[in-house]
Amino acid sequence: MLTRFILINTSHAGNVGATARAMKTMGFSDLVLVAPRWANVLRREETIQRASGALDVLAHARVVETLDEALEGMTHLCATAMIGRDFGPPTRSPREHLQPLAQGAAAAGEEGVAFLFGSERFGMRNEDVYRCNVALTIPTDPGFGSLNLGAAVQVIAYEWRQALGGFADAAPAVEREARRADARELAGMLDHWERALVDIGFLDPAAPKKLMPRLQQMFHRAQPTQEEIHILRGIAKSMIAAKAPMPTPAAPPRPTAGEANR
Repeated sequence: MLTRFILINTSHAGNVGATARAMKTMGFSDLVLVAPRWANVLRREETIQRASGALDVLAHARVVETLDEALEGMTHLCATAMIGRDFGPPTRSPREHLQPLAQGAAAAGEEGVAFLFGSERFGMRNEDVYRCNVALTIPTDPGFGSLNLGAAVQVIAYEWRQALGGFADAAPAVEREARRADARELAGMLDHWERALVDIGFLDPAAPKKLMPRLQQMFHRAQPTQEEIHILRGIAKSMIAAKAPMPTPAAPPRPTAGEANR
């Protein structure tokens, strides 16, 4: 399912950068600007600074003249509005609407979901809101409901990411980077430890009993990673070095006959 964020008539370049940053933190990258105040807004210094590294989002963002161009390929449109309207799509909170949407989108054949944000001063025009399936309003303190555009995008992006299941697929990727040690690496580490345990007197090679098989079973249960194997081998190396006999200091040279008589 495609996800697109659309900014309509944006007047502040910094908000474009903040939007790119908010999108990237939630794993989204499709940004379209409709008739922004600055034609070169994606390259302005303030935009780049506020993006805080989300330059790939800016690099792939598009600037178009009309909302129709921005909506190509989108089948479910979510307007954003601080207050509900008497006429038009239903007004719902992001969580109320997005969780059921994510669950039913595939079954309904949704191809793309678009989130539309109006200008900083006037919000969205009624005619643009009327084109949408829903008007999302972020619950705020009744006494102060003023949200910066970048902050509003962050909230919507977060709620949509959570509705899609969060980043559950990203956690295993981190775990995969720390690859589990294979049988050869584990055996090499155990051989190293056996030598170290003999050197420090903990293991009697004449009567080893079941110490090493027990350690082997323990490490099988622990499923150490390659990095952990390196750490364990480093410990074994230090134990062996600590028990190594100290080198005998060299005897001072004997004085020659001439030197002895001085």
